[in-house]
Amino acid sequence: MPIFTASDGTRLAYHPQGEGEPLVVLPGGPMRASSYLGNLGGLDAERRLILLDLRGTGDSEIPADPATYRCDRLVDDVEALRIQLGLARIDLLGHSAGGSLALLYAARHPQRVRRLVLVAANPWALGTTATPEDRLSAARLRKGEPWFEEAFPAFESWLAGKGEVGPELAPFFYGRWDRVAQEHDARADEEFNDEAAEVYGSEGAYDPPATRAALARLTAPVLVLAGELDGAPNPELARRTMDVFPYAELAVQPGAGHYPWLDDPQWFAGCVDGFLDRTALPSAE
Repeated sequence: MPIFTASDGTRLAYHPQGEGEPLVVLPGGPMRASSYLGNLGGLDAERRLILLDLRGTGDSEIPADPATYRCDRLVDDVEALRIQLGLARIDLLGHSAGGSLALLYAARHPQRVRRLVLVAANPWALGTTATPEDRLSAARLRKGEPWFEEAFPAFESWLAGKGEVGPELAPFFYGRWDRVAQEHDARADEEFNDEAAEVYGSEGAYDPPATRAALARLTAPVLVLAGELDGAPNPELARRTMDVFPYAELAVQPGAGHYPWLDDPQWFAGCVDGFLDRTALPSAE
């Protein structure tokens, strides 16, 4: 497990796995240890995954200043990792809340991004977010499943601010509520840094107009990947994220939720690797 030192002296860990061209991966949560990503559906067979444990998560140190958990301040850690890897430019993947960190990195260091992949990315950095109705509409797609009748009222209460996220809500975040999904969800509590999560998107973290303006000039190709059954983001919100970039494409994975590499590993890995394999920039027309 390699360790490098951030600009403020915090020791950060990353987990390389697989062979091939490196792909730097930013976890979501927010502030969840990168272990939940696994090997991204077997993507490590084609890519050398560089899974970063954000400060205060996984094997990375807790920083002296908790304010450094804020998303915009984590950009410096991503840049320090790039320098540690000795790469002039990086292929970068952000999942869920990590998508906003990837967006901020690309906005601040556009010349350092070769390709950008946003997987089920919550685009808070762009000033957009899923609405309760987005989530409810996606949840209703699961109506025929055996757990739905018990879970849906709790889901409605949570969205109305009348309840906490409990285990009965977990099936809505997965395309298939099978043994793999259940084991993945069971590990979540030990992988989160709740204190850090509260700071991640706190006041000052995002400047949507500036970020949008910067990303409108990004020359790197972008893949925005959404799960068909995900409510945050749903495919429509993912499409709106795609429209921010001059060179971007949208992929909607059939039957997938918020962790699409678990729902159909072969589809997911093939889609991401296929995008990364393409080297020519899209036409500006």
